[in-house]
Amino acid sequence: VVEEVENSLSLVKELDAFPKVSESYVETSASGGTVSLIAFSAMALLAVLEFFVYRETWMKYEYSVDKDFSSKLRINIDITVAMKCQHVGADILDLAETMITSNGLQYEPVIFELTPQQRLWQRTLLLIQNRLREEHALQEVLYKTLLKGAPTALPPREDASMEPLNACRIHGHVYVNKVAGNLHITVGKPIHHPQGHAHIAAFVSHETYNFSHRIDHLSFGEELPGVINPLDGTEKITYNNNQMFQYFITVVPTKLNTYKISADTHQFSVTERERVINHAAGSHGVSGIFVKYDTSSLMVTVSEQHMPLWQFLVRLCGIIGGIFSTTGMLHGLVGFCFDVICCRFKLGLYRPGEVLNQDAQLHQMNNLNHHHTPLLADNPPR
Repeated sequence: VVEEVENSLSLVKELDAFPKVSESYVETSASGGTVSLIAFSAMALLAVLEFFVYRETWMKYEYSVDKDFSSKLRINIDITVAMKCQHVGADILDLAETMITSNGLQYEPVIFELTPQQRLWQRTLLLIQNRLREEHALQEVLYKTLLKGAPTALPPREDASMEPLNACRIHGHVYVNKVAGNLHITVGKPIHHPQGHAHIAAFVSHETYNFSHRIDHLSFGEELPGVINPLDGTEKITYNNNQMFQYFITVVPTKLNTYKISADTHQFSVTERERVINHAAGSHGVSGIFVKYDTSSLMVTVSEQHMPLWQFLVRLCGIIGGIFSTTGMLHGLVGFCFDVICCRFKLGLYRPGEVLNQDAQLHQMNNLNHHHTPLLADNPPR
């Protein structure tokens, strides 16, 4: 049994791919120690940087066809219009001629002018909006930092003001069909009749028309705290009583899956247009605010991705092995070049072994000459 174990161990030793060199045959040098120190420092630095990369996450976007056409679409609205609440009304009419009145919306008399704190909030929001248009990668940062809680909204006024309530805040949410539709905010309360829909505006003076407005929040789907929508913070001021504001929106269903939250929401892109209603000049229409939306047939799935542990270990081994091999080759190349520059080889013309042989031959010839000269002198002359 002992012999079989020894045979097995000997077989295993023959398969050793890492032969050991005796320490007596290992020669150290200052240059080798310097290169080793640089290599170990580079390994440590890159390993730390790779660990930070391993901790980071990124957002992955996947596109598919939206097959959910029977569910309802939620619209979240928070718009302030510079008119009294009894003079304006909001409703939604879709392509299926389904009229949705403002039963889910609340009309709150407010002051249109913002306080300094609210104005600072709006300027900050507009600054973020501009940065988002220039650099879309910031949206991924917002996705990663989503937290459960109340959505971002205009902060309330610090104290009660004695100014008159000259504006109307329309806020709340409504559920509509997932087809194209139009949100109207115009003069008069909406009414529905078989021939269509209308707004009762006969008792509203034309001089009171003022559709200056501020969109504090407008989104589709589930409200997510921290997500900034394209129209949030938008403010339009007009000094014309017959102004029409139009917003053309394309809504894209979005599934968001991060390590902090998972929700079904919607993104949207918007195009704005405004014009003055002047029937004499051929500009026809109705004064008011019109948000025309349409849903996309594509659905976007946004998921937060993380580097797997096995990939991190493979990259770490690649860093260590690559630096070790590279520094070894560079050290050998630098040593070879140094030897060439110092003329130790001189392209093969100067070899230390040949010099030693020549010295030995000259020494031997001198000894022979010194030994045979007396013999020639001892011979008697003839």
